[in-house]
Amino acid sequence: MPLEIGQPAPDFELKDQFGQPVRLSSFRGEKAVVVMFYPFAFSGVCTGELCEVRDNLPRFDSEDVVLLAVSCDMMFSLRAFAEKEKLEFPLLSDFWPHGAVSEAYGVFDAERGCSTRSTFIVDLDGVLRWSVHNKLPEARDLAEQLSVLEGIVA
Repeated sequence: MPLEIGQPAPDFELKDQFGQPVRLSSFRGEKAVVVMFYPFAFSGVCTGELCEVRDNLPRFDSEDVVLLAVSCDMMFSLRAFAEKEKLEFPLLSDFWPHGAVSEAYGVFDAERGCSTRSTFIVDLDGVLRWSVHNKLPEARDLAEQLSVLEGIVA
């Protein structure tokens, strides 16, 4: 079951597509964070969503907010995915221990071995302020996420 709004976001450190560690708490007091869990690199809906994010990146990644996209794919797959789709934001690998961060956020689908399609917005204090959870074949409404995000960082 996904986490409740108003509670502290579980801290994590994952490697990005270049093998660089990224820690959620490193943004505390500096930026709000959009933690976007997605099932699989290279899949149709995930590719569409992340390319839409790429095309609107200044709204998702600015001096006030950072985007962290998380999947259970291996780092090397994420690097190939980022290069192919020209994704210039952190794609974090929750590969090993497999799905541990997704599990901590209550969005790990053990049957499929992947994250569900979920987004959490974490404020400057590290508190969960908003979330949305879609079924695997359903794309998220990114305009809604941007609207909520603008209200949080305003």
